[in-house]
Formats: sequence, C-alpha cells, structure tokens
Amino acid sequence: MATVKTQNLEMIKSTRNAPKAEMYVPGHRTCAGCGPALAYRLVAKACGPNSIFLGPTGCMYVANTSYLCGPWATPWTHCQITNGGAVASGIEAAYQVLIRKGKWKGELPNIVVFAGDGGAIDIGLQAMSAMMYRGHDALFVEYDNESYANTGIQTSPATPYGANTTFTPPGKAIPEGKVLFPKDAPQLVIGGHPAVHYVATASVAYPVDLMNKVRKALNYQGPTFLHLHCPCPKGWLFDEAKTVEMAKLAIQTGMWVNYEWEKGEYKYQHTPKEYKGVGEYMKHQTRFKHLKPEHISKMQDFINAKLKAPGKPIAVPVAGPRERA
Repeated sequence: MATVKTQNLEMIKSTRNAPKAEMYVPGHRTCAGCGPALAYRLVAKACGPNSIFLGPTGCMYVANTSYLCGPWATPWTHCQITNGGAVASGIEAAYQVLIRKGKWKGELPNIVVFAGDGGAIDIGLQAMSAMMYRGHDALFVEYDNESYANTGIQTSPATPYGANTTFTPPGKAIPEGKVLFPKDAPQLVIGGHPAVHYVATASVAYPVDLMNKVRKALNYQGPTFLHLHCPCPKGWLFDEAKTVEMAKLAIQTGMWVNYEWEKGEYKYQHTPKEYKGVGEYMKHQTRFKHLKPEHISKMQDFINAKLKAPGKPIAVPVAGPRERA
C-alpha cells in the first residue's frame, strides 16, 4: 500500500512574503468591511491550491454562492449547517483510502471546514466534535462574527453578554438585551478531545499571525481547530471602514485573546502591557448602546476574571439564567 504523503507548509515571515496567489477571489457579495470575508481570504491564501474547502450554511455560504458561481480557486463543497465535520470526515477518509490503494498519487489535500458560530459550536457542534474524536486529518475553522448573521442577526452561542440582536432586544423586562455569556469554543475542543494537539485563536487584525496558525494547524497530521475573530459591521453596527480597528480594540480590551494551545502548552500573542476598559470597545458598536454602567461593569468583571489565565478554564462571575430569581 502507498504511504499517505501530507503537505508541509512553510511559515510566513511578513505580508511581503505571503503567497501571491489568491484562492478566494473577487466575485462574492459580502457586506462592505466584512470580517469573515477577510478571514476567508487569509485562510485560503495560507492553505494554497491543494486544498478542499467546506462551507456549512451561513452568511459566508449565501453571500459567496450567488448566481450559480463562487469565489474559490480551489474545490469547495456546501454542507448543511449541521454536518460540516461529518462531510470533512468522509472526504478525508476517502482520500486516505485512494492514496493507500495507489489511486491518488499526490499529497493529501488540505481539508478545511470554514463554519460560522452555528455550524461550529451550536447546531454543528456534534459533527465537529465527532471529527475531532475520530482523529481525521482536517482543519475546522470557526469564523466568529458573534451572531447568526445570514438570517437577520440573531443571537448565537458566541454573542457577547449585553448585545442587542433580533432575538435579544433590550426592553423594560430585560434591559441589557442578551443575558447569557458566550461559549468558549477553543476550550470545548481542548477539554474534550484527546486526539487534538493544536488549537489556536486568531484575529483579522493580525494577518501574518492568522495565516501562520492556519499553516501550523495544517502541518499537524490529525484534527485541529482555529477560532477566528471576525468583526461584522452589519451585525455589530459600526463604520465598515473600521473592521480592523475594531478587531485590534477587542484585543486591547481583553474582549479577545490571541493564543495557541499546542500539546498542552499555551502561548500568547499580542498581549497588551495594560488593558483598556471594555467600555472603550463597546461604545463604538450600536448593538451595545443601550447598556447601563452596571451592565458594562458586569462585562468588565467577566473579562477581568478570564484575563487572570487567558485561554484556560477559570471560575468566572456568571450566574445562570435560572439563578436570577
């Protein structure tokens, strides 16, 4: 039987050294300033031509596949929102068989799921988790725009506390809007999947860091997971020219932390010497304009607790919704 050959992608030293070829090309109709579109371009550029992308239903599926065409220079497959991990598992297993039988002579393609909040850690969680559990050689990327943006900006498991969405509108009974705090997506993978040896977070504000984490994840022979912070002007309601600025402000206030978890060890990137208050981040987004000082203070307490050990499980001052009474 033939040995399964995998790709070995070199790290990128600077934006000047980044690959020139675009794997995610013009022709889509994403919103102005779309953070997920920028993330997709960077991920695809890092992956290169010998790649297969899978897109569960979400805003990056709908906006990219209008009029029976798509913006990929590589093979792309639409999945249901529930089954990105399952379809990736099937493709990877099929290539493994073809290579072992000598029916595919090349290297194993990079198999990459690019899923939103729902397709990654909500309705798609079971398939993603199963892919990790079985140890398939594939990368699962969650582009986190903190809502179900495709269907009208509904709340998602990644939506921050206090956000105004179409499912969590603020009012007299619930003045803060969303009362729940978001899931910690990387910890769901790290804590529950012994076959996974590389998990990382990244931001569109730091493209070289993002692309290198993609490549490092792909160089592992086994399942890997990336959580990407992708500001959404339409859902968060900020000036579309400020997407990168908003992403950097999230890191400067602790609302997002860039790190790697590699074989049990944490490494952090872009950690500020002194964090700004979360209010500096929230005041630029209309989705938070209804919040009162006590609500912002509650978010600050949550972030302060998490920053004591960023990226690691820690007791945070959050009461469940049934504890309110």
